[in-house]
Amino acid sequence: MPLSSMETPPAGLEMKSILEVMKSTGAITEGHFLLTSGRHSGVYLEKFRLLENPEILDDVGRLMAEAFGEEETDVVLGAAVGGVLLSYATARVLKKRGIFAERVDGRLDLRRGFVLHQNERVLIVEDIVTTGGSVEELIQVVEGHRARLVGIACLVDRTEKGVDFGHLTKPLLRYPSVSWESRDCPLCKSGIPIESRGRTGKEEES
Repeated sequence: MPLSSMETPPAGLEMKSILEVMKSTGAITEGHFLLTSGRHSGVYLEKFRLLENPEILDDVGRLMAEAFGEEETDVVLGAAVGGVLLSYATARVLKKRGIFAERVDGRLDLRRGFVLHQNERVLIVEDIVTTGGSVEELIQVVEGHRARLVGIACLVDRTEKGVDFGHLTKPLLRYPSVSWESRDCPLCKSGIPIESRGRTGKEEES
């Protein structure tokens, strides 16, 4: 059973837990879905049903900022597309710079004049962590600019046991996912039609 990583939901979000808000906004959908990795899943998370609401986005940014409130941070870094919203929402609370990385030749990198200076303290923010691949790339961006990684805040951690990035990681919600290779998918064997969503980026396999 999915559990929130916070035993007592913080103030805001109308006193609801992240999980309740995601369900009420339609951010959690059950069915039969093709993920961008090619794997199949019975649950799809569409974070934009959550992030399209400015008040909820502000609350999520506040929760991420509060999770690392005791850490010194100079800049908040996310990855396009969902991480753009999260980086600015979190940075606004921390009153720091908010920047994002984009894919260049298949890899995440800084564009648009964004820079990380040597020894700057960076907080990475991510929306949904399923495999951890995008976060690993963001860590490489930080290290490649000789900046210092404060930690990683994510909206939802979908991994079964949690991903060890080698740095302090704090999800707002733990929602372990089950996915299968197409040949092993019980939903396929049951003849349930499959849907393909999020083809521009993820469920997404971040």
